[in-house]
Amino acid sequence: MSLYKCFDCGKQIKVEHLKKKVRCIYCGSKILYKPREASAKIKAR
Repeated sequence: MSLYKCFDCGKQIKVEHLKKKVRCIYCGSKILYKPREASAKIKAR
């Protein structure tokens, strides 16, 4: 299941709510992004 985050209000939105319109269901903003997990840094020897 994918989750998106609203750029304005910061609430999480499930992909099921974005089938017809790409808008935040809480504030109506059109700017959404998919948060990425922090990557681990590995030092080379």
